[in-house]
Amino acid sequence: MNEAKFYKETYLIKNATVVNEGDIYTTDVLIQDSTIKAVKKNLNHAASATVIEGTGKYLLPGIIDCQVHFREPGNTHKGDIY
Repeated sequence: MNEAKFYKETYLIKNATVVNEGDIYTTDVLIQDSTIKAVKKNLNHAASATVIEGTGKYLLPGIIDCQVHFREPGNTHKGDIY
């Protein structure tokens, strides 16, 4: 995917299981121009939006795995994802 194109598109993630700040709930997420615009159930969208079905999938906002991103190069003998 062209990265520049991603930032200018509209995406609607439907029925995702969101895990955020100690809560777990199923909802829709609308993303426009790389910004989250709305988080609520039954969101409507423009015909041009790319719809992503999130049923059975988890959405974890703001999560990064520092073990993967910061262990290379060096310190690979320390803890890993397992």
